Amino acid sequence: MIILAIESSCDDTAAAVVRDGEVLSNIISSQDIHDLYGGIVPELASREHVKAIAPIVRAALNEAKINLDGIDAIAVTNGPGLAGSLLVGCHFAKGLAMRHAKPLYPIHHIEAHLYSGYLEDPSLPYPSVCLVVSGGHTSIFHVTGPSKYSMMGSTKDDAAGEAFDKIAKLIGLGYPGGPHVDRLSRTGNAKAFDLPRGLINESSYQFSFSGLKTAVRREVEKLRLKGAELPVEDLCASTQTAIVDVLVSKTMRAVDELGVQAVVIAGGVSANSELRSRMSMAAEQRGITFVAPRLGYCVDNAAMIAFVAQLRIESRGPKESIGVHSNFVIEPKPLRS
Repeated sequence: MIILAIESSCDDTAAAVVRDGEVLSNIISSQDIHDLYGGIVPELASREHVKAIAPIVRAALNEAKINLDGIDAIAVTNGPGLAGSLLVGCHFAKGLAMRHAKPLYPIHHIEAHLYSGYLEDPSLPYPSVCLVVSGGHTSIFHVTGPSKYSMMGSTKDDAAGEAFDKIAKLIGLGYPGGPHVDRLSRTGNAKAFDLPRGLINESSYQFSFSGLKTAVRREVEKLRLKGAELPVEDLCASTQTAIVDVLVSKTMRAVDELGVQAVVIAGGVSANSELRSRMSMAAEQRGITFVAPRLGYCVDNAAMIAFVAQLRIESRGPKESIGVHSNFVIEPKPLRS
């Protein structure tokens, strides 16, 4: 089974070719234009996708040394994400499917992140606990098999990645904020500021990071009123540790409660060095397997989209594809909870 996949849910245009779980190509084009605005501008994102999608798909096919006649199926992200960005990818994929008479599989973006750990390490056992953490999502899942999972908890307000980005913008760093905070944290004092760990002591698996953003804003306002220079490294280190404390605590509580032998972190924020290090240590202390996908599988990418399409075909059969002449629904039903 050879699958061509397309991902365009936000500001990355991506295409990949995957054969029976082996990634033959995984091409990602990031949009630098949003750096000027300190955040993603949806209209600009969709326009950039229009420019990039054909060359990116062509590059993925060329790197895989295959043409569209050799593709067995096409998969595409159909949500969640920016409506304009999703439309570009979905209509392009549907056009290819119609032109070349290929089955088309719409894939949920977060479900793809959820299984990126199994794309990285096919020997990863079931069941597992997976933390999906990104700019728009922070959720814990119990994964019991291919296409079998349940959501244990999610954020009540802001996602961890959004907190990183907004706090970075507040203290004068660039976009996206997460990598800047991660880099500067290495030389900062994580105990310099006493910041809140939202819901860390609650028994639920819900998250909340809005209070953290407010607390950092107040600290910054106090310092500016005094005319003091912002200790940027200390603010970054304190912020990062506060976020990671919550993520590790909640995830490992789920691991202990369920008694699973594997834990995965996925999504853009899973690239954070402190999160990877501390989650790895917590897993090692429990004697369980830990997987954090390589950076190319953490960010929005099409390889994970193809991988989930393959899992779906293997577990449910080829009839799960949609007809290329049917209405294409952009926003799918929510993930199972």
